[in-house]
Amino acid sequence: MQIKSAVKLGVVALASTFVLAACGSKTSDSAKKQSVNFMVASEIPTMDTSKVTDTIGLTQLANTEEGLYRLGKNSSVHNALATKTVVSKDKKTYTFTLRKNAKWSNGDKVTAKDFVYSWQRTVNPKTASEYAYLFSGIKNADKIAAGKANYKTLGIKADGDYKLTVTLDRPVPYFKLLMGFALFFPQNQKAVEKYGSKYGTASNKLVYNGPYKSVGWTGTNLKWKLVKNPQYWNKKNIKMDTINYQVVKDSSTALNLYNSKKLDVTTITGSQVAQYKNNKAYKLRKEASTFYLQLNEKRSYFKNKKIRQAVSMSIDRNQLTSKVLADGSQNPLGYVSAGLAENPKTGQDFAKEAQVKSAVTQNLTQAKKLLKEGLKEEGMSSLKFTLMADDTPAGKATNEFLQSQIEKLGSNVKVTVQNIPFKTRLTNSTNGKFDAVVTGWGADFADPISFLQLFVTGNSNNNGSWSNKEYDKLIKASSTTDANNEEKRWDDMVKAEKILMQEQGIVPIYQQAASQLWNTKLKGEVYNSAGINFDYSGLNLTK
Repeated sequence: MQIKSAVKLGVVALASTFVLAACGSKTSDSAKKQSVNFMVASEIPTMDTSKVTDTIGLTQLANTEEGLYRLGKNSSVHNALATKTVVSKDKKTYTFTLRKNAKWSNGDKVTAKDFVYSWQRTVNPKTASEYAYLFSGIKNADKIAAGKANYKTLGIKADGDYKLTVTLDRPVPYFKLLMGFALFFPQNQKAVEKYGSKYGTASNKLVYNGPYKSVGWTGTNLKWKLVKNPQYWNKKNIKMDTINYQVVKDSSTALNLYNSKKLDVTTITGSQVAQYKNNKAYKLRKEASTFYLQLNEKRSYFKNKKIRQAVSMSIDRNQLTSKVLADGSQNPLGYVSAGLAENPKTGQDFAKEAQVKSAVTQNLTQAKKLLKEGLKEEGMSSLKFTLMADDTPAGKATNEFLQSQIEKLGSNVKVTVQNIPFKTRLTNSTNGKFDAVVTGWGADFADPISFLQLFVTGNSNNNGSWSNKEYDKLIKASSTTDANNEEKRWDDMVKAEKILMQEQGIVPIYQQAASQLWNTKLKGEVYNSAGINFDYSGLNLTK
């Protein structure tokens, strides 16, 4: 999922949506109502299930909508709308029995037909979903994407209101994890058709079947709230009545607010981490997310491998993680984050096994040599480009750091920084309107393919247009001929990661983590490093 630049205290860090600050949480003694106030660092781009790609929108959807499963701690799978799942011996047919007491916030029953409609809408080319590729493996999804089959032929069928059958072209090892991801949630056809192009653009242009309902979001405003959904089938177990949200892009006073008990959660960095790391309120959140530079290969100079390598080798990642971020983030071993998956045979971490050290290590002498050779090959004497990032203090500081690093390549290198709103940055990236851009990606589920499939030729998130036939071949094999062979599939993905790094298709900067102070009375959040970071259905203020 797309990750935005988040605000950190006094210095820069790029963090996903879970970096929230709950301010002024309180319990009303008279009505026994629970309410907390959260802050996020950016606006919601969209809450359209078929079109969402970013962590902010996905976290909102994960707490206002619901699918077949919810993911618990360590990405454990738990029934939500599904009460029973039957899997065929060949692992190509899944039959779900749905609960009969689930309703939408407009009073409609949640049925199997809502899943069929939602999935078909997402893979329909007219919807232009950037996430449609996640349906690959479901019968006919690839043919639909290639324009060789109608979207209504997707392998999903409703047998009455409460039986759903999904047919796959091939086994998908991570299929159940996908079912806990917001893209696979049902949608109410009546609401989608009623609101048309406005669907998912404001709180009142949606209906909800999850623990909470969104209220007061207009699509452009900076304040809204999530309120307990009275139609939710499990409402008796939802303790939190209201979660108030506001967008705050400058959090320089956040720690003071926390210490004065006006914030329940804050993110800390630098010397603050050293000061508070032994505090009982301290929590280190490690994430399955990597920040990297995408270099637009529509620019001739970034088509040159040596120039891409030079940019990567100019960056002192140790300084970035220890001095600039100083929040627990670590140097990347590569593109796929460390700790995400282990070799099924040896237990070795994927990131360690696939590591190409030269792709993530500073070597200024070699970088200057490669740049000189690359410029000569391109018939150029200098390198000038614009580096795009978010307009938060974090985005600005990170951009300035990278600018100073890359310009150490020589007086003939000029980097111009450009900081723009998150929503605009996503749009420009998607449309290829950039030279280089700071991008963050968090795994949608706990499998290396969640990272690797992004850089297949033509993937909607491959904004830099890097392309490699052998890479494409390996990724395809991992999900087709080798899908049922754990060791071969693993080897395919390791080889693919090595190609991406050896060719410097992207420039990994760091693997994200965040240090937080969390009110010890605020309990029940479920955190996962991959997929939806936070589930607030169990959130509770204790006495």
